[in-house]
Amino acid sequence: MATPLPAGLNSGTYVIDAAHSTASFSVRHAGISKVRGTIGIAAGEITVGDDLETTSVSAELDAASVNTGDENRDGHLKSADFWHAEENPVWSFASKSIDNEGDDYVISGDLTINGVTKTVALPTEFAGTAKDPFGNDRAGFESELEINRKDFDLTWNAALETGGLLVGDKVKIALDVSAIAQG
Repeated sequence: MATPLPAGLNSGTYVIDAAHSTASFSVRHAGISKVRGTIGIAAGEITVGDDLETTSVSAELDAASVNTGDENRDGHLKSADFWHAEENPVWSFASKSIDNEGDDYVISGDLTINGVTKTVALPTEFAGTAKDPFGNDRAGFESELEINRKDFDLTWNAALETGGLLVGDKVKIALDVSAIAQG
């Protein structure tokens, strides 16, 4: 049996509006604080079918656009110690399925970071639709997930004098997406 679309979301192709969307992350630093940053959305498309089973999501993030507010740290993250942005310039996501859980949704798909692909589940909230002042039909989505950076071969670390490690393994990724209907 086909699972209906969220109320207000019409079938068609939606392109992610990078200027009004954010991909951010946070990771524990020195075991006592969190470092937060953003990564630019290079491209993304949501193809909404007649139901959830015929709907798909794809997105690409620009690994070299990382911004944590510290140029030295950003350079280190782009280096071969972390995600080697020269060799792996794109982080990507391609959905395999979308399921609903009450008013929320879970988008399962392949996430590629640092050239390593793993299947993840993105708990996603449909934030609704709106027509902007320029006549564009928009749809909004929010999602958060936690990954283990070691699953993506992001293993660099440094021991702390007091014990423990400099960089935590758990990375929280948050997405706030505004997409514009095409045609």
